[in-house]
Amino acid sequence: MLKYRIITALILIPIVIAALFLLPPVGFSIVTLVVCMLAAWEWGPLSGFHSRTQRIWLAILCGFILAAMMLSLPAYQRAIELVQVTGSLWASLAWWVLAFLLVIGYPASAALWRHSRALKLIFGLLTIVPFFWGMVSLRQYGYADNHHTGAWWLLYVMLLVWGADSGAFLFGKLFGKHKLAPKVSPGKTWEGLIGGLLTSALISWLFSLFVPLSLSPSTLLICSVVATLASVLGDLTESMFKREAGIKDSGNLIPGHGGILDRIDSLTAAVPVFACLMLLVY
Repeated sequence: MLKYRIITALILIPIVIAALFLLPPVGFSIVTLVVCMLAAWEWGPLSGFHSRTQRIWLAILCGFILAAMMLSLPAYQRAIELVQVTGSLWASLAWWVLAFLLVIGYPASAALWRHSRALKLIFGLLTIVPFFWGMVSLRQYGYADNHHTGAWWLLYVMLLVWGADSGAFLFGKLFGKHKLAPKVSPGKTWEGLIGGLLTSALISWLFSLFVPLSLSPSTLLICSVVATLASVLGDLTESMFKREAGIKDSGNLIPGHGGILDRIDSLTAAVPVFACLMLLVY
C-alpha cells in the first residue's frame, strides 16, 4: 500500500503543479470544477445516496451550481470582488466553526444530523462549493500584474497541508501516545498534530526565503497557522462522516490513496479558510 501511495504521489504532484502554473484561469477553473464534481459523487454515500443514479445526479447538481456561479461572473472583475465568491468564503468559515463543534461533540452531535439526508447534503455543498471558490480566487490573485502570483499562493497552501499531513504521520508513528479525537479518528494523536504544525512552520519559512510573498510576516503566520489547523479539521470531519456511513475510503479513484475526497479533505478546509483570511480579512 505504501509503495502505491508513493508512486501515485510522484505522478500526481507534478501534474498538480503543472496545472497551477500552466493553465489559464478559465482552464484551471474547469479542472477544479471537474474535481469538485468527482468529490460530490463520492459525497453521495456519506449523505445517504448510495445508488449510482443518485450519485450521478448529485455530481451534476454540484457541477451545475458551480457552472452557474461561474457564468454569473463579469469577465472584467476579479472573483473575490463579487458577492457569490465572498459569500461562499464567509459561509465556509462559519461551516468549519460548526464542523469543529460537531467533531468535538461526536458521537452525541451526530444525533442532530444522522438521519437527515438534507443536512448531510448541505454539509457537502458547504465543503465543496467554497473549496472551489477558494481555489479559483487564490489562482486569480494578482493575475493582472503577474500570471503566476496566485499559483505560488496556492502551491504555498498545498505545501502547508501536505507538510502537515506528512509531519503528523511521522511524528504520530514515532511519538504518538495521546489520542487527538479517538471517537472520530483513533489513529491521530496530539504529538502528530504538533509535528504537523512544526513541519508546516518549516515549510513556511523555507518558502518565504525563495518566493516573495506579499504579506507581512505576522499576517502570514496567522493565516498559515489557522489554515494548517483547518486542514486537520477537514480531515477529521470527513473521517466523522465516513465513520457514520460505515465506509473506510470515500472511493478508489486514486491507487493507494482512496478517493478524491480522501486526498482533498484537508484542502477543502485549508484553501477557503486561507483565502478568506488573506483576501477578505487582511
